[in-house]
Amino acid sequence: MNQRARIAMPEADVTALIEGSRKLQLATINPDGTPHLVTMYYGLDEGRIAFWTYGKAQKAVNLARDPRVSCLIETGDDYAELRGVLLYGVAKQVGEHERVLEIGLEIARRMTPGVPDADLRPYVELTGRKRIAYVVERTKVVSWDHRRLT
Repeated sequence: MNQRARIAMPEADVTALIEGSRKLQLATINPDGTPHLVTMYYGLDEGRIAFWTYGKAQKAVNLARDPRVSCLIETGDDYAELRGVLLYGVAKQVGEHERVLEIGLEIARRMTPGVPDADLRPYVELTGRKRIAYVVERTKVVSWDHRRLT
């Protein structure tokens, strides 16, 4: 077995890392073909990564032109502790405003654990007026867990 296969995580571990994290690196494609990379808080929509952004943000402009994305979630400081998931996919824009707010509330919950929904809802409703949301449909997943090398 090669080293890549040895460090690949089983699907259950991939799911646990995605569910247990709050931030990811989101890459979209700029008009000149270069990557546009940003850190995003995200939520989950039936197990799929979901995020929102302002409609005029560069990532939204990029996604309107080309919906392909890469999402990186990684943890660990030392090499022997590194674990990560690189998810390739297509960002599908959510059309219904209520769903945009639901995704926003899910993200807000993950950003501020323990804060009651009643306290988060005014922020979500206010900022949600200018935001659009996306759900990422996976096309490929690459994972690694360097702890498996020992």
